[in-house]
Amino acid sequence: MSARVLISDKLAPEGIEILKSAPGLTVDSKPGLEASELLDIIGEYDGLVIRSGTTVTPEVVDRAEKLRVIGRAGIGVDNVDVGAASKRGIVVMNTPGGNNVTTAEHAISMMLACARLIPQAHGSLKAGEWKRGSFLGTEICDKTLGVVGLGNIGSIVADRARGLRMKVVGYDPFVTEDAAARLGLELVTLEELYARADFITVHTPLTPETRGLISTEQFAQMKTGVRIVNCARGGIVDETALAAAIEDGKVAGAALDVFADEPPAADNPLLAMDSVIATPHLGASTGEAQLNVAIAVAEQVRDYLTGGVIRNAVNVPSVSSEHADILVPYVSLAEKLGSFFSQLVGRAPHEVKIEYRGEVAEVDCRPVGAAVLKGLLKSVMETPVNEVNAPILAQERGINVVDVRTRRSAGFTNALRVQFSTPDGTSLLEGAVFGPDVPRLVRFDDFHFEAVLEGNILILQNRDVPGVVGNVGTYLAGQSINIARLELGRVGGEALSLIHVDSPLDSAQLAELRGLPDITGASMVQLD
Repeated sequence: MSARVLISDKLAPEGIEILKSAPGLTVDSKPGLEASELLDIIGEYDGLVIRSGTTVTPEVVDRAEKLRVIGRAGIGVDNVDVGAASKRGIVVMNTPGGNNVTTAEHAISMMLACARLIPQAHGSLKAGEWKRGSFLGTEICDKTLGVVGLGNIGSIVADRARGLRMKVVGYDPFVTEDAAARLGLELVTLEELYARADFITVHTPLTPETRGLISTEQFAQMKTGVRIVNCARGGIVDETALAAAIEDGKVAGAALDVFADEPPAADNPLLAMDSVIATPHLGASTGEAQLNVAIAVAEQVRDYLTGGVIRNAVNVPSVSSEHADILVPYVSLAEKLGSFFSQLVGRAPHEVKIEYRGEVAEVDCRPVGAAVLKGLLKSVMETPVNEVNAPILAQERGINVVDVRTRRSAGFTNALRVQFSTPDGTSLLEGAVFGPDVPRLVRFDDFHFEAVLEGNILILQNRDVPGVVGNVGTYLAGQSINIARLELGRVGGEALSLIHVDSPLDSAQLAELRGLPDITGASMVQLD
């Protein structure tokens, strides 16, 4: 079967050749297409290969009548409307491992340049000056590096820093003590990292939780003279707060490869500061990285269009066609259970026990187990998490996964029971699918109910006494927050409520709820 592939951004020749040499594929390389030009021709193609220059909007997807796969040469897929592509049945792939080393090396390079004021000294010398006394740097040997985020890139940075004889401390709520020990670093809290580190580098994804992760409050906790490195995502470090901390003398210098707005505005105060060095988002800009991602994306797109093999897909569960009717609803349920625990507890379990009950236990359940891990990890990783890489990422983080299958059912013909174990104890979540495709939470620890797993869910723990629901309803009404649905479980004088609301509560509102009479806990979970 023949297929046409469009390459709309610059790609290494080796990648183009892989696609052109594949039997049945016709390839057009047209880098630099305008948005209107892409709209005019996208309907002719079965595959699209892009980098960061092409934006795949819902309008592009709507015009892509034949498109079956989008291959992104690189990690981020923020320039692809994955939701629109999924609805259209288009597989979206990325190449998550191709530029890890390059990005990590850039972070190390930026740290060294910041420590020794190399760009400033270079500029001065080029201007005809010889001011040796103006560029007094600092050694990094025996200094403490704090690594925020210990995924693929953060782990490489930590390894390279240890080779430079730095002391490395790290923070990542989804890395266990055992995994940290294998990396040769000390796992600490964020507060301890801020207090101890001479250099701080961030390697997390940009999420609502990590936006502004390092801001005024965090700078106040740091050593005077600390240096900040951000080669991850703009917005993780609050730029206004960073500028103020540099002016106050709290921060001695900063090295930035990314900005909240790119390119940054000409009047961005950080660009005018002598102690700040910056590069234009060059983390992945090496010949090796460009070659690696070009080859990887070409092979993935080729293998899918010629053989139906799916690798590194960010939106497609790997479910066999003969078991799709049974498994697909449980893949969705599994991801929601993992995400529910991740948002509620906010730390990594050291073990995940997945028990398949009933008919679902008799088929290949690996996609379901992978979906649990995807839900668990996707909000805390700096690289996209999918059903393909979630088990590998869990293993790297020291999370032991135990699968149990049983034909025995307990109240439901088919059910999925997941037990998450942390040093603080265990949490048990059990879900079932109602009708053809409605996943529900039917058990949380000892509490039983039938809760729909979607939308904004306020989770309340309280003493089982009269008046609590009324007080909560009054409070939410005062905040103009509407209640859509409520499920309640009661055990031994305690109650657990899952309240579906039209808009999520912020941290201040949750704190106020915890202050109401008889409320013992309040948390917010958001599920797709």
